[in-house]
Amino acid sequence: MLNVLFVCLGNICRSPMAEAVLRDKIVKEGLEQQISVDSAGTGDWHIGKPPHEGTRRMLDRYGISYKGMAARRVGSEDFRQFDYIICMDNSNGANVRKVSGGEEAKLMYFMDLLPEESLREVPDPYFTGNFEEVYELVDAGCGVLLDKLKRELS
Repeated sequence: MLNVLFVCLGNICRSPMAEAVLRDKIVKEGLEQQISVDSAGTGDWHIGKPPHEGTRRMLDRYGISYKGMAARRVGSEDFRQFDYIICMDNSNGANVRKVSGGEEAKLMYFMDLLPEESLREVPDPYFTGNFEEVYELVDAGCGVLLDKLKRELS
C-alpha cells in the first residue's frame, strides 16, 4: 500500500481538492486497495471543517466526491504513516519539515509534478479566489502522480 498526504496551509482549499481528485482517479483505476490518500494543513484555523465552498463547487462541477472530508493539522506521526508528503507551496514545505520529528518521508512539492508549468507553487485560492486555476493544476498533477505511483506498484 502506498500512502499519499497532500499538505497546504489550512486544509480547506488546495490539499483537500488534491485528495479528492487523486482519490477519484484511484477509484476509477481500481487501485483503492493499493493507494490511499489524505490531506492536512500546517495551520489549525479550520480543524474539523469541510473543504472550502470554492473547492466543493469545483469538485461538484466534475462529479468528484469530498464526502466525509474534514480539515486536520499535519503532525509528526504523518511521517511514519505516509510514503509521500506533497506540499502545495514552499512555506508549507518548510513548516512540514519543522514538525517531522526527525522522521523521513518522500517530501516533495506538488508543482514538481508539472515541470513544464511556470508556476512553482500552487496558488492559494483562499486568497486569490481562482479555484478553477487550482483545479486545472491539481487535475494535471494528480494524473502525473498516479502514473508515478502505478509504476512503483508494478
